Amino acid sequence: MSLTAKDLTKLLELLDEENASTSLENLSYQLHMNFPREDRFKVGMTLLLLLQHVDLLPKELQRIIAVAMLFDLYKGEPLASSPFAPVFVQILKTPGEKIEKSHFSGHIPVLSRCEKYLIASLMGYSYKDMIKKTPRQIIEDLYPLTTPPPCDSTDLQLQLVERQSELPAIEKCGNPVIISDIVDRPKVGTTNDVDTMKNLSKGILESLVIGDPPAYAQSYQPEFLRPAPPVHRSTLNEVPWMNMTEPSQFKLEYDTSMCVSNCAGAEARRLMGRAFKSVLTLQQQQHLVTELHKDPKLVYHIGLTPGKLPDLVENNPLIAIEVLLKLMQSSQITEYFSVLVNMEMSLHSMEVVNRLTTTVDLPTEFVHLYISNCISTCETIKDRYMQNRLVRLVCVFLQSLIRNKIINVQELFIEVQAFCIEFSRIREAAALFRLLKQLESGDTAGLNSTPTTKNKIDIC
Repeated sequence: MSLTAKDLTKLLELLDEENASTSLENLSYQLHMNFPREDRFKVGMTLLLLLQHVDLLPKELQRIIAVAMLFDLYKGEPLASSPFAPVFVQILKTPGEKIEKSHFSGHIPVLSRCEKYLIASLMGYSYKDMIKKTPRQIIEDLYPLTTPPPCDSTDLQLQLVERQSELPAIEKCGNPVIISDIVDRPKVGTTNDVDTMKNLSKGILESLVIGDPPAYAQSYQPEFLRPAPPVHRSTLNEVPWMNMTEPSQFKLEYDTSMCVSNCAGAEARRLMGRAFKSVLTLQQQQHLVTELHKDPKLVYHIGLTPGKLPDLVENNPLIAIEVLLKLMQSSQITEYFSVLVNMEMSLHSMEVVNRLTTTVDLPTEFVHLYISNCISTCETIKDRYMQNRLVRLVCVFLQSLIRNKIINVQELFIEVQAFCIEFSRIREAAALFRLLKQLESGDTAGLNSTPTTKNKIDIC
């Protein structure tokens, strides 16, 4: 939760005035190199603590570096996802605006005009130009400005308000436990005095940052009090509990089947969990199918969701067919169909769709969507060998649908014909094109013929 003394020393070295001639981009790069990704929040909270207390980071050059590092900690992610985004929004608010209680611990840093302008520049359109400058150049460029750089944070504020509205009200009632101690500071004159002040500040910072939990993570919250609920008084309509204190003619009987695990259901869930990840043995497939036939409602309790269907199809297509047939009366069947026809085209997905079309009446729009998806996949694939193989599969699949009168080819005639012409070099595409021409001329004899052995591809 807290930084180590070694990490704190590294951070203070980056914040040293000697880095005033180093670009902010270079300092940010060193920050990410010295601290792993999982330590970003701890580093950010330490930087925020330094900015909240001027006496711990008195030089403006140091504060310029700290502001840039705090902003750049979550570089590459949306600004609204940064835990320090509320800090930037509150700092940039004008004095007349209402200050909302943010979810970060501690008061809002009181920054100079130059430091505020730097945040506005980083949040605006000049981030790339500003991050390449040194802290000295930042001060020289921003101090003469009379108005802050343009920065529209409206969308960011709306996102933060929406996110903070989900927090419980008690989370917004805390106050920081760290309060600045207003004492007479010794006057700094010699080099020894400067070193003494640095060591004093570092010692204070170590006591606040190092520890579990660190002091900056603590806050004082009011105790959440609520009255005790009144004692419940039973009414005449309620069933009383009878305590049998004396022997009588009554005998207590218990349902011994209660709380007994359903071994069959547990085994089916275990096998289905494995079916999502690997191919089941023939014996395991038969056992799972048998259990599904015994209890038709078991399919709703074995962990299958629309999102897991593609994994089941690729690893165990026969099981996928069985569960989809069991789910035909489910209110979620359209979601399963939608996932099935939009998943990546493969031999197994074709096998499942083909089996379903010959067993039940699938909605026409789903079948047409799957055919369009298959054609699109064949047209966009780069590997020539895989493209030829998939085209052959699609052609045999379409012939099967046409011969079994599952689809009305006239509704897809133009798309399928263009597909056949594009891949006319492939024998199966040429055969499908001839079949289309026969149907177009009114010759239905081709529907009763079967492809030759050479043209067959086992997709079922």
